[in-house]
Amino acid sequence: MPDVHRTVDAAWKLESAKIVASLTRMVRDVGLAEELAQDALVAALEQWPVSGVPDNPGAWLTTTAKRRALDHLRRSQRLERKQEQLAHELGQRQDRQQGPEARPDDEPDDVLRLVFLSCHPVLPTEVRAALTLRLLGGLTAEEIARAFLVTETVITQRVAGAKRTLAEERVPFELPDGDHLAERLSSVLEVIYLIFNEGYSATSGDDLMRPGLCLEALRLGRLLAELAPREPEVHGLVALMEIQASRAAARTGPSGEPVPLHEQNRGRWDQLLIRRGFTAMLRARGCLVDGESGGTPGPYMLQAAIAVCHAQARSAQDTDWAQIASLYEALARVLPTPIVRLNRAVAVGMAHGPEAGLALIDTLLTDPVLRDYHLLPSVRGDLLTRLGRDDEARVEFRRAASLARNAAERAFLERRADELGAAAPQGPLLGRAADEFLGRDDLDAATSRSYGQTLRRLRRTLGDQQPLSSLTADQVARVFTTAWGGAAAATWNRHRSAVRSFGAWASLDDLTAGLDRRTGTGSAARPLDPAQLDAVWSLPDLPLREETLWRLLHESAAGVTAVLALNVEDLDLDDRRARAGSGSGAGAGSDIDPGSGAGSGSGEGSRSRSPSRSRDTWVSWRSGTARLLPRLLAGRTRGPVFLSDRRPGPARTPEASDLCPETGRRRLSYERAEYLFKQATRPLDPARDGYTLRRLKPAPRDR
Repeated sequence: MPDVHRTVDAAWKLESAKIVASLTRMVRDVGLAEELAQDALVAALEQWPVSGVPDNPGAWLTTTAKRRALDHLRRSQRLERKQEQLAHELGQRQDRQQGPEARPDDEPDDVLRLVFLSCHPVLPTEVRAALTLRLLGGLTAEEIARAFLVTETVITQRVAGAKRTLAEERVPFELPDGDHLAERLSSVLEVIYLIFNEGYSATSGDDLMRPGLCLEALRLGRLLAELAPREPEVHGLVALMEIQASRAAARTGPSGEPVPLHEQNRGRWDQLLIRRGFTAMLRARGCLVDGESGGTPGPYMLQAAIAVCHAQARSAQDTDWAQIASLYEALARVLPTPIVRLNRAVAVGMAHGPEAGLALIDTLLTDPVLRDYHLLPSVRGDLLTRLGRDDEARVEFRRAASLARNAAERAFLERRADELGAAAPQGPLLGRAADEFLGRDDLDAATSRSYGQTLRRLRRTLGDQQPLSSLTADQVARVFTTAWGGAAAATWNRHRSAVRSFGAWASLDDLTAGLDRRTGTGSAARPLDPAQLDAVWSLPDLPLREETLWRLLHESAAGVTAVLALNVEDLDLDDRRARAGSGSGAGAGSDIDPGSGAGSGSGEGSRSRSPSRSRDTWVSWRSGTARLLPRLLAGRTRGPVFLSDRRPGPARTPEASDLCPETGRRRLSYERAEYLFKQATRPLDPARDGYTLRRLKPAPRDR
């Protein structure tokens, strides 16, 4: 059974783009095309374990999907017109197949049409890339989120909204020409290269590479070069991908482990692909001279030039690192992204010594984009190793391994750390100390959750292997600047209080010495206006839990904490009300942020919030919530109304009042609920910060 499922997954990854493209040509609706393709995938998962894997899995999926499409067309009112259109197209294909330019049933440029459809100007740039990766690469929302360094929820919303927009705008399934081609080209190039990168260095899974995606990106790039033969950046991208793909056989060892570039057997590099890359680079230079760009190379040509430098070197020692560092400096001027600056630091470290590279790396440590990027501590660990600072390098490699989502990369980084030998005894480590601190009996559930959020960020940024004795206020300040630099005063002070408590418990010097307490404005959150609320309710694919919570907050005008504290046994569904204040948490109308100074040893800003002192009040709602609540409860009769996604781990058992006895899941926390709402509403917020849950409370005149 697992082998069959792996076969289905592999066939889908390789064929999904062609299937969706072919179906889009038939039904003229990319959203419907993907649904029909997914139906074929489900059919394979149901039938192949019983009937066996067909000789040609891709053809089976394609045929099944087309049958689904024809069934759909037959059921539609446009039956006669669509059948005539399909018959006409079938006749044209048969004529071509019998002529000198015969080609197979699938149009070879259907996938390219799908790329341009996904990158249509009616969609925002980030949405174009996400949709194309979903349709062309067969990537999951999680994998796309890793590529763009955003959350999975954001990607899901982008893809659903993009398909809806394409259908509403009736975007044609055709290739652009003339001026339309030029304005849509850069987005297409970005998407193709992202697909290639996902195949070249897979963000998740067990294998380092997904060769099918590399081949698909190369095919798309070559087709695009035929379509736009005078565009230097198109040829530059093709050259870059050809040369990078030439190293595929040498990039992994016998067990699939990564092999660094300087250790690769260059005799295994594919010389045919290298020659093709050189040829594409010559075409790019020719187009640059003849074109209207003034002879200035773009980002893909510069990256291709770097790849050429590596390919021309007979050995790692012969590599012209000074030239590569100069090219990266030029690339950073054209494309000043954190990733480019990180690669420039690597080149500078090779050309001018590890000290120079480390100095550049350290300027990137506070960049929010790179805070969870595993290659940042990996590169830093390599430079520290070259400087003989093995203990520091070991911590960096361990942290990089904890951040890596790909199993092969994670194992490789763990080996790098092990090769540096065992660490000298340095006392308690950050990870173990944090677990012991959070495991104390004198912390209530809300404070423990709040402290845990703060310490998780410290651990992810500094690494579990960070010795407590070497933890400094400067390191903590760097974490705060990166993670919470733009946070509200209450959030900043809550995390600051947590670090103070942890430092006092661990008998450390004041870890918040470089962090001033912030003073909030004290102004109430401005309620969302009707247009903003309509946009929130119209968000695509809203999870039932989130929709119910948001509706209840808006209709009841109650505080977030009070609503999250509701229990199923407190609900009166007939009268549309619930008793608040009898469970754990603050009373109705309170918006106290759990953990903001509460708990033993919190120091500043603490307050007592004993449930026994909360006065019982009622939370009521209207029809919107009444429609959703029974579905959310799904027959549950006890426990919290709003539950977390997962059961708690054995290391942390919540209080009985926060645990559902029927599902084993714990109460949804304020922090998690707030985070999910901010992420979901980020595309709606002009500031791109996302809204807070308090803004769902209606204005007094609307209550």
